[in-house]
Amino acid sequence: MMETILREGLTALGLDQSSVPSLLRYGALLEEKNKVMNLTAIKEADEVARLHFLDSAALLNLLDFRNKTVVDVGTGAGFPGLPIRLLEPSAHVTLLDSLGKRITFLQEVCTDLGLSDVACVHARAEEFAALHRESFDTAVSRAVASLSVLSELCLPLVKKGGTFLAMKSVDSDEELSAAEHAISVLGGRVAGVRDYSIPGTDIVHRAVLVEKVKPTPKGYPRSFAKIKKDPL
Repeated sequence: MMETILREGLTALGLDQSSVPSLLRYGALLEEKNKVMNLTAIKEADEVARLHFLDSAALLNLLDFRNKTVVDVGTGAGFPGLPIRLLEPSAHVTLLDSLGKRITFLQEVCTDLGLSDVACVHARAEEFAALHRESFDTAVSRAVASLSVLSELCLPLVKKGGTFLAMKSVDSDEELSAAEHAISVLGGRVAGVRDYSIPGTDIVHRAVLVEKVKPTPKGYPRSFAKIKKDPL
């Protein structure tokens, strides 16, 4: 079932099928771990295939990840960063999450799949950003925080000329306009808002593409308590 959904979905997206065995194995490991630990609320195999794997895969049609250094901020169970790496093996991916159990799981998955070049990092985004300022071509995030908060966690990590891609719902117009000031302060500019369909569903999601046009000022990101209490 999952294999059929993945093959049909990847075909619809015009993407290569060679990653299907790895995605299936990842799906099996996720299902197994989900029995003992709440990694994702989506547990049915067909839903995992569509709402995790194909949702992540769709990003490859919106941004070029070839040979790019990519950080997935608040990766959770590995989305969208790990499917991006499986579908685009030349991408250099760092999976970042503040919960150690999630990172332990992702390390197990990467070991199982032989992905020795994926960095699984247990750290808070704002602390990681302080040590890795402007060192990635691309930051991606599907985390649930508001866009202004996400921008402060992600844009400091992106090199000038790079891109921050935030996965959002299609009713995020208000959130986007509320975040424009923050994006500007942090050195970004909204380069595009792209709505895309998940193959095999009537679900439409949105990718907000933010270009890094100038360096992020030194005081950012602030501590998470400050970011939350007083969003830009």
